[in-house]
Amino acid sequence: MNEIIISKEVQEMCKVKKGPKHGPAPIPEEGQWVKSTQISDISGFSHGIGWCAPQQGACKISLNVKNGIVKEALVETIGCSGMTHSAAMAAEILPEKTLLECLNTDLVCDAINVAMREVFKQLVYGRTQSAFSENGLAIGAGLEDLGKGLRSQVGTMFSTEEKGVRYLEMAEGYVTRMALDEEGEVIGYEFVRLGKMLEDIRHGVTPNEAYEKNIGNYGRFDGAAKYIDPREE
Repeated sequence: MNEIIISKEVQEMCKVKKGPKHGPAPIPEEGQWVKSTQISDISGFSHGIGWCAPQQGACKISLNVKNGIVKEALVETIGCSGMTHSAAMAAEILPEKTLLECLNTDLVCDAINVAMREVFKQLVYGRTQSAFSENGLAIGAGLEDLGKGLRSQVGTMFSTEEKGVRYLEMAEGYVTRMALDEEGEVIGYEFVRLGKMLEDIRHGVTPNEAYEKNIGNYGRFDGAAKYIDPREE
């Protein structure tokens, strides 16, 4: 470390004794109150959302940190193909690094870098999902966030003043049909659980059977006055 240089003005000042030592305020970490003074004091599971400068896309990073080291990373992106490829690199880079290393690593995409900054703030301020969970969350908690089929929950809706709304994808899955009442208002929708369907196909179920098995609906879908394909009608 370089020698600290003190200006002549400061050198000529008299010494004033410091009073009480004001340490850091404790933050909740995995069921404990911790006075963090260094990165190794930080543990927790949390999320951060980032966006790029032109706001063409967004990224969500979920990190599971133990004693300052990233043990698990989940990187989810939407809206930009380049960001998706950068996310693959970020997911490989982040585990095993200290939280400070992650913050100062160029993750290529602006949105991913911003998400890293935001999750860092959540963790160092104690605003985590595991703040009051004794011993925190197990490694693999990120996958549990994805649910069955291990697929990000995505909502995609499109609407115009001229033709109204179209539901394209909901949390349950890919929307195949929308149900309308006699007035033409939306009263429900039909969907396919894509992640679960592909999982069934991987396990030997025929594509047609897997498709039929994973169709569901929501709302007053049965008995609607009209059904439309949101992508074609």
